[in-house]
Amino acid sequence: MKTSMEDHPRTLRGGPLELKPTRQRYVKTGASQLLEKRKENVTAGEELQAQREVFEVKRNSLRLRRDEVLHKEKHLEASLINFDKFLQENDAKCSRSITKAEKERQAGLQKEAEAQRLSRRCRSLDGRRRSLQLAVERSALYGRFLEQLEEVRALVGRFETLLVTRTQLSEREGQARTLLDGHRGSQQRELDRQNCLLMHHNNRLSQLQTELDLSRADRLGWESRWTHIQNTAAKETLLLGQIKTGTLNLFQLAGGVLGGDQGVEVDATETQLDRIQIFIQKQMDIMNEINPSDTLFG
Repeated sequence: MKTSMEDHPRTLRGGPLELKPTRQRYVKTGASQLLEKRKENVTAGEELQAQREVFEVKRNSLRLRRDEVLHKEKHLEASLINFDKFLQENDAKCSRSITKAEKERQAGLQKEAEAQRLSRRCRSLDGRRRSLQLAVERSALYGRFLEQLEEVRALVGRFETLLVTRTQLSEREGQARTLLDGHRGSQQRELDRQNCLLMHHNNRLSQLQTELDLSRADRLGWESRWTHIQNTAAKETLLLGQIKTGTLNLFQLAGGVLGGDQGVEVDATETQLDRIQIFIQKQMDIMNEINPSDTLFG
């Protein structure tokens, strides 16, 4: 552009101004490229701002989701720990119940054996009674003689005692059987209840484990997305830095000043682009003033 400024006085004096066609095409192409670059920079800045806002929304959403997943995972782990303690306590109670039921079963078996022994004893005494009764009937003819004997009274007393004993043994046998049946029913009901409770807790444990696995898989998916977004943001940040660097270089080539009262801040990219546009417009005005009939765009 220094050459153009030197040639300008000669044009005013009426001297010929010769511009080579190749030089003119080069100036037109460079200006067009600068305008296109500015448009691309503006479009890229708008897209980058929109992507930055979307990225900020996604990042906040992911942070909330990650906190929720971590909270849910801690809650599930605490539930598993409490449930494991509950299972241990329940196993101990079940073991004590089984031990108690076994003792009651052994006691029932002993009572049943005692009842069977007493039953056999009763049957033996009953057979003895019938034998004695037959003997008494056969000896009925000699009853008046036996009445004088003390042994007859003792025999009758013994017989009555045996009848009372038989009745008592029969009652005890019935009570023992009733108690044994009650113990058996109670033991079976307790075992059924413990089995149902254990099955319920096992199902609950399986459900909690499944929820924990799903929660961990969900967390891994969100962490993978978070990593992808961070990588994308890093690339976009690098691209923004390259755009700012290119804009700063163009600004300095256009004679721009950085810092100071009249200068522009390094990070003021939009202001730098405005100054570049002004510089290009001035150069175009100079070219139009040099040759009004030949514009920059033909």
